[in-house]
Amino acid sequence: MSKSKKSKFYAYFIPSSGKNGVTSDWAVTEKMVKGVTGARFKAFDSKAEAEAWLEKGAIYEAKQLVIARPLNNEPGIYFDAGTGRGEGVEISVTDENGKNLLHKVVDGTELNKFGKHLVAPSSHEASKGAARTNNYGELLALRYALEIAKKMKVKNIFGDSRLVIDYWSQWRIKRKELPVETVALAAKVAKMREQFEAAGGTVGRIPGGHNPADLGFHRP
Repeated sequence: MSKSKKSKFYAYFIPSSGKNGVTSDWAVTEKMVKGVTGARFKAFDSKAEAEAWLEKGAIYEAKQLVIARPLNNEPGIYFDAGTGRGEGVEISVTDENGKNLLHKVVDGTELNKFGKHLVAPSSHEASKGAARTNNYGELLALRYALEIAKKMKVKNIFGDSRLVIDYWSQWRIKRKELPVETVALAAKVAKMREQFEAAGGTVGRIPGGHNPADLGFHRP
């Protein structure tokens, strides 16, 4: 008796509309992506792997995803920002196991289905067709991480942005070269960090590939 063919699961993501999903029928997936500019799709052996790929931004470079396995990170709050889903700057704040925490300080209506927050441009930027930068997103993510750490009484915060951790959040910033909104946020975050560290907290830097809050745009 011949062995039955192993089932496959197909994940797809349409950047222009944000539509995505997982099917077990290639014909259905093909219908969704065929002829669509920028469409991303990939086959997996399990539905969990397919869903994880979508959660990480549907990035082709993510050749291997670890499913539901902690990275043995130090307990704390972790933050990140990225643009890999093609919808603008997105921020992520999690615990050491990748569990989303943004809902503790951000209204649920401002979170996407992945539990992340899409950073909207200011009215001034929007009028010029400009968008927030990834660095601004990292800075905002640190602000939320500080708020969450205070609420949860956590003493350790980690991120992978050298610019934000070593410079902007310590008020080492080129104020004349950056938008006023970025400078204002940096001033607020620097004060919050100073208070956090005065109370015994620490803000540390880790490699992007070791960051459980990572949006999937650094990992090998």
